[in-house]
Amino acid sequence: MNPGRGVPGPHLLSGLRILDLGTMVAGPVACTLFADFGAEVIKVEVPKRGDTVRDLGPFVDGKCLYWSVEARNKKSVTLDLRVPEGKELLLQLIAQADAVVENFRPGTLEKWGLGYDVMKARNPKLVLLRISGFGQTGPYRERAGYDRIALAFGGLMGITGYADRPPVRIGTSIADYQSAILGAFSLMMAIYHRDMHGGEGQEIDLAMYESIIRFTEVLVPAYDRMGTVRERRGNKHFAAAPGEHFKTSDGRYLILTISADAGFQRLAAVMGRDDWLADPRLSTHEKRWEHVDELNAALAAWIEAEPADELCRKLDEGKLAYSFIYSIEDIMKDPHYQARGTIASVPDARIGPVRMAGVIPKFSATPEQPIACAPDLGQHNDEVYGGLLGLPPERIAALGKAGVL
Repeated sequence: MNPGRGVPGPHLLSGLRILDLGTMVAGPVACTLFADFGAEVIKVEVPKRGDTVRDLGPFVDGKCLYWSVEARNKKSVTLDLRVPEGKELLLQLIAQADAVVENFRPGTLEKWGLGYDVMKARNPKLVLLRISGFGQTGPYRERAGYDRIALAFGGLMGITGYADRPPVRIGTSIADYQSAILGAFSLMMAIYHRDMHGGEGQEIDLAMYESIIRFTEVLVPAYDRMGTVRERRGNKHFAAAPGEHFKTSDGRYLILTISADAGFQRLAAVMGRDDWLADPRLSTHEKRWEHVDELNAALAAWIEAEPADELCRKLDEGKLAYSFIYSIEDIMKDPHYQARGTIASVPDARIGPVRMAGVIPKFSATPEQPIACAPDLGQHNDEVYGGLLGLPPERIAALGKAGVL
């Protein structure tokens, strides 16, 4: 057990204390994933300004909804890490923490005299997660990096979109979020190793572009062994024949992709296409891929001709995987989302309830903690500096007046 831990409790990560030094998305969201399951996450923000996300919007009565989602369940303290008093206070917090998460440009913490060697001197068991665009080493380490840069450098953006048009950005900050998930997983592994195997604290180096290239299917080995350079194919994928985004009779779009032979046989049955089952050109997925355009055209015609309800009935009868392409309005009205509680309502004293994606996934044997709204800037200064570090109120007030807090 790390002697600096918080108080154990009923939730999965009760007792862990994480210092969130990050800004924007990747680092802070890794911390949010810990906070969602009971870890005490102390968000350290720049005095007066706070995290950049606070200024991004959209806003309701002056409060940023982006902040509401990604700072939930956290405590906020203010601290200027560039001044000696701020640095010393952070090191006192580090002595009481399990882990620190940061996503500054490499070298920033070292410039402030807060490199991992300094942190570890105060807390040998500390784990430091460092997320950056290009990593802590390599010729590009000092380059700035954010979501689109990682998508481009990691190879994903170049294969997204249509061949006759420029590459397309994915609709959300997927590189940030993928880095957050991989970062949280790596931090959990380091804590497990430390606590279960008697390991020391350690530094984790995660480059955002690496969180992209890791999940690019066979992009690397296909080039390495076969010289294949994957190009943009729109909505077609080599593992789906047939497979496309098909327009339905009511003007919506439906995704249907078939890879396995059994799935293709069930699709042919619900379509009444016995000729497909007898056609040797369509007997394997590899052969079907050679005729994917022909198959997609036939499937598109069938889907658009079927009434939507009847189409769903037939696809369900055939046990085929499909979905309409949902807008956020569709999501908020869908009974499946409601039945599983995927969307949670989080109370906020300033702006009223805010609905957002809830805590995911669900666990059978541990209770789900209520989601606490995102904190105001410096809301927990007294609690953390007074309660955790034992600073008297007059000292906290003086540090605030001096701009340290």
